[in-house]
Amino acid sequence: MSTKLKCTFIFLLFLTSSTILHAQSKLFNGKNLKGWYAYEPKTGKHSNASDVFKVENNMIRLYGDKLGYVMTEKSFKNFQLTVVFRWNTDSTITRKSSKRNSGIMYLVPTATKDTLWPKGIQYQVKDGGTGDFVLLQEVTLLVKGKQTEPGKSVTSPRFADAEKPVGEWNTAVITVIDGNVKQELNGKLVNEGTLTEASEGKILLQYEGYPIDFSKIALRKL
Repeated sequence: MSTKLKCTFIFLLFLTSSTILHAQSKLFNGKNLKGWYAYEPKTGKHSNASDVFKVENNMIRLYGDKLGYVMTEKSFKNFQLTVVFRWNTDSTITRKSSKRNSGIMYLVPTATKDTLWPKGIQYQVKDGGTGDFVLLQEVTLLVKGKQTEPGKSVTSPRFADAEKPVGEWNTAVITVIDGNVKQELNGKLVNEGTLTEASEGKILLQYEGYPIDFSKIALRKL
C-alpha cells in the first residue's frame, strides 16, 4: 500500500471513529442532573432533580426513604442507550427496602402522567432477574412470535442471565429501532421483541427502595 493510500485510509478511519463518537451524546454529564427531573409521590414533580436524588463522585445515586425516579426532559426515537450501574452496598445510607430491585424505563410517552410507575417498557434491574421486560400500563410486545397480554405490569422473562456479582458495575444496552426492541447485559443478548404501538418516549431511572448507582448514561440516535 502506498504512503498516500495509507494516509487516506488512516484519515477515513479517524473520520469514521470520530463520527461514531460524536453521534453518542451523554444524558448524564457526571456533574449534575441537568436535563432530568425527579418525581416522588408525596411532593410530586421536582424540576430540580437534586431536591430528591443526588450526584456524588460522578454518579447518579438513588437512595433514601422516598420511592421515585429521575426522568429525562426530552423524548427519543430510534436510539441505542447505554447505562452503567451497580448496587450501592453502603449500609450507612438510608434505604427504603432491603430487596435489590430497580429498573431502566424507556419509551415513556410525553403525555403520560407522573406516577409509580408510568406507561412504558422497563428493563428490569433486579438481583437474580436483570434483563426481564416489564411492560407497564397496557404496553404490549411481540416476543418470540407471541403477543404479550396487556396489563398494569406484565413481565416477559429474559432469555439468559448475565448480571455481575452485587457491587460490580454492569452495562445495559437498549436498542430501539423502528419498533424493534433489544436488551443486552454485559455484552449478552437477554431479551428482544417488537412493539405493537408508538415507539418514542422519555427515559427514566427507578428507585424502588434499594440504593443504586449510575455512572454512565449515553444515547446514540439511530
